[in-house]
Amino acid sequence: MKSLTHLPMAALAVLTVAGCSSAAGSGAETTPEPAGENAEFEALYRARQDSAMRLYTDADVRFMTGMIGHHGQALVMSALAPKNDAGPSIDILTSRIINAQKDEIAVMQQWLRDRGQTVPEIQIDGITMMVHGPEYAMHMPGMLTEQQLQELEVARGSEFDKLFLTYMIQHHQGAVTMVHELFETDGAGIDEVVFKVASDIQADQTTEIARMELMLEDMN
Repeated sequence: MKSLTHLPMAALAVLTVAGCSSAAGSGAETTPEPAGENAEFEALYRARQDSAMRLYTDADVRFMTGMIGHHGQALVMSALAPKNDAGPSIDILTSRIINAQKDEIAVMQQWLRDRGQTVPEIQIDGITMMVHGPEYAMHMPGMLTEQQLQELEVARGSEFDKLFLTYMIQHHQGAVTMVHELFETDGAGIDEVVFKVASDIQADQTTEIARMELMLEDMN
C-alpha cells in the first residue's frame, strides 16, 4: 500500500473532503430525532406554565385588584395639572405618572383576567372615579378623601402645585404600604408578574416621594 505522504496534494484534498462527507452522513444517520419528542416537550412546557399560573394567593389578587383602583385615583389627580395652571415641573411629573400607571393598570387587569378573577374597570369623570369590581378596591392606603380631591380641583397655579405634591406624596406612601403588606404575607408575591409589579411600584414610587419632597421644600 502506498503511503499518504506519496500522494499528490490534490488527491489528499479529495480524500479529506470525502472523509468529512462520510463522517457527517454517518453521524446524521445514526442520531435521528425521536418521533414526537418536540410535541412531548411542548406539552410539558404548557403544563408547567399552567401550574405556574395557579401559584398565587388571595393576597396577590387583593393587591392587584386594589392597586388598579389606587392607580386610577393617581390618574384623576394628575389629569388636573394642565387644567389648573400647574408649573412645568408638575406637568412633567404628572405626565410620567399617567404613562407609568396606565401601563401598570393594563398589566394588572390582564393578570387577573388570565386567572379568571374579577377585573376592576375604571370610569373617570372629572374628580369622580367609579371602580366596577370589588368594593375594597376603593379603600386602599393613601387614597385621597372626597374633600381632599375637591380642594385639589379648585386650587390653581402654585397653590395647586404644592397641594398636588402634598397629596401625591400621601398617595405614593399608601402604595408603598400596600407593597410591604403584600410581601409580609406568607406565600404572597411569589408569582413572577405580581413580584415585578410590586417591586417596580416600590422602587419607582419611593424615588418619586423623595423627588416630590425636595420639590415641595423648594416651593416653601
